[in-house]
Amino acid sequence: MQLSRRKFFTLAGASAAGTLMMSPLEALYARQANGQSVFGGGYGPLVADPNGLLDLPRGFQYRAFSRTGEMMSDGSPVPGGHDGMAAFPGPQNTVILVRNHELSPNSSTQVVGPNPYDPLCKGGTTTLQVGPNRQLVNHYTSLSGTYRNCAGGPTPWGSWISCEENTSTLATNKPGNPTNVSKSHGYNFEVPALATVPVNPVPLVAMGRFNHEAVAIDPKTGIVYETEDRGDSLFYRFIPSQRNNLSAGGTLQALKIKNMPQAKTFAGFPKGQPMPVEWVTIDNPDPATDTVRVEGFGKGAAQFARGEGIWYGNREVYFCCTNGGSVDAKGGPNGFGQVWRYLPDRETIELFVEAKSADELDGPDNIVVAPHGDLIICEDGNDEQFVVGVTPNGELYHLVKNALNGSEFAGACFSPDGRTMFVNIQTPGITFAIWGPWKSQRGA
Repeated sequence: MQLSRRKFFTLAGASAAGTLMMSPLEALYARQANGQSVFGGGYGPLVADPNGLLDLPRGFQYRAFSRTGEMMSDGSPVPGGHDGMAAFPGPQNTVILVRNHELSPNSSTQVVGPNPYDPLCKGGTTTLQVGPNRQLVNHYTSLSGTYRNCAGGPTPWGSWISCEENTSTLATNKPGNPTNVSKSHGYNFEVPALATVPVNPVPLVAMGRFNHEAVAIDPKTGIVYETEDRGDSLFYRFIPSQRNNLSAGGTLQALKIKNMPQAKTFAGFPKGQPMPVEWVTIDNPDPATDTVRVEGFGKGAAQFARGEGIWYGNREVYFCCTNGGSVDAKGGPNGFGQVWRYLPDRETIELFVEAKSADELDGPDNIVVAPHGDLIICEDGNDEQFVVGVTPNGELYHLVKNALNGSEFAGACFSPDGRTMFVNIQTPGITFAIWGPWKSQRGA
């Protein structure tokens, strides 16, 4: 079995205890280092779904809703490209899901809204209200006119930060190109979870214009940590001028490893060795061209091999570099992935885990912590697609299989009461509610 090859760590739900988050990964690597098998039985073998959608362990059930093409409560069709997602408590014991749609201007579907940020762009977010019986109550557009809304992150004050993974501008347009735009892109947008009408799409310019992937917020300080999905990406922090008000502006900075200016962290770094860091200020967070990372690197900031998902908890920040890895025979990174740990109280960073083979790690996508302590990973591989679990003692198991097609899973998150896991199949977009005997983990 191979884990996924794409984005690490979008925490779509911030209720899990920090001490539970990384122990499964630490145990996984300890088992591998000791020559033990990393595969376990989990909840048991998957049972073929007679409806051909999801194969689940015995005792688990699912409900599918908000499929691409269905009519939403606001009269617009459900768009495709279901991606990152977060769950929030709603009124009358409902769950609110805010869901990204990773759509480009030339995509076949679009998020339809009355006040799009850019009328030429088709991405955005939709919001779903799910009842206590796991039935869809309503769903509607909450943000439209943005470009490739891939991941993001929840805020402590009850909103979703949706990230654009594209930096197109008017200057990059070409005559007749179906991906032309009418405004600059590469921004973050905030969507309150309880908003019942489409938000006014205000780009959070001070947070930077770059190839955004995901964000994580330190609730103690209000600082936002940001990843960038590029091969020569930087790791950023945004210090807001006003607590819980990102639109009020602030300061964007990039991480620099002390005494190692312009460090390239792609391979060859020792694991578990804390390194002191400092931060360089980005003077132009909203450049005309995609040069935020160029400015930061010129000031000594460290480069990372495609920073993707990120998670905050227990006063620690973890983020993944999908294309990093152990040194291969050619002297470069093997590309199976790295996980870095930044400690804001100590101002240190260290390489936390690094894959030596695809059997250990191969760039997992969205990750969430289950209430019982397992890591739940959305797979985005080349063949069959799974949601994979990692137990606290480091065993991997299959939790869900896409029985419909080869499209990726995305947006895994748990309801506030921990009883339901929500997850998407990206294409054709379908959202699922999955429930079962979560507390009776077998093989752990």
